[in-house]
Amino acid sequence: MKIILFIYQWFIAAPILLILTLLTAITTIIGCTLGKGDFWGYYPAQLWSRLFCILSFVRIEVRGRENINSKTSYVFVANHQGAYDIFLIYGYLNHNFKWMMKKSLRNIPFVGKACEAAGHIMVDNSSPHKLKETMEKAENTLKDGMSLVVFPEGARTLDGHIHRFKKGAYQLAVEFNLPVVPLTIDGAYYIMKRGTYTVKPGKIVLTIHKPIYPQEHEGHNLNELMETSYKAIVSALPEKNR
Repeated sequence: MKIILFIYQWFIAAPILLILTLLTAITTIIGCTLGKGDFWGYYPAQLWSRLFCILSFVRIEVRGRENINSKTSYVFVANHQGAYDIFLIYGYLNHNFKWMMKKSLRNIPFVGKACEAAGHIMVDNSSPHKLKETMEKAENTLKDGMSLVVFPEGARTLDGHIHRFKKGAYQLAVEFNLPVVPLTIDGAYYIMKRGTYTVKPGKIVLTIHKPIYPQEHEGHNLNELMETSYKAIVSALPEKNR
């Protein structure tokens, strides 16, 4: 069975997914260049992500979708278990958003250009001036229901456990007075662990928690916001991944 799965993944699924990735990137670039970037920067990638999961035999369950409104801008913060976190959120969150990503990802052939064309926020902290430009772009993006997704751990977990969160995503929520929605990803670590290149079919559960709204006239308290969202994310994880 493992041999059959290996042959399928590398000689059938992989070539198909490579072609789908190139087509999605090209469609995104052309569509965003011609206009309506909010549409072309999201929906082709959503379809691509769902096909990625289907062809990889990865089942998805979403809980708590009723907690969010498509017309409200949020800062989504999620734990980062593995490579399939990207496909999970893109394909199944069902809320238009931009990623906050490392500037270095712009160098990925086709994909990096597509991300740039789609308006995803490339973080450049090489100087105070560049960081200010990043913040200004984020402010211009987060309106009219457009949201932001960030992995506050910064990188995929190596051991399956959730790790300390960084402040960057939360500072944006504090600065722009936006509600924060914690997202729990459970199962992606076992689908494709960091450092591996094979996919293990299975199930990923995405839990969308209730938004954490800023207090009227006071806004968010950064430390409380981080602690509350961390606890919410951990609450939907099995003991072995906490």
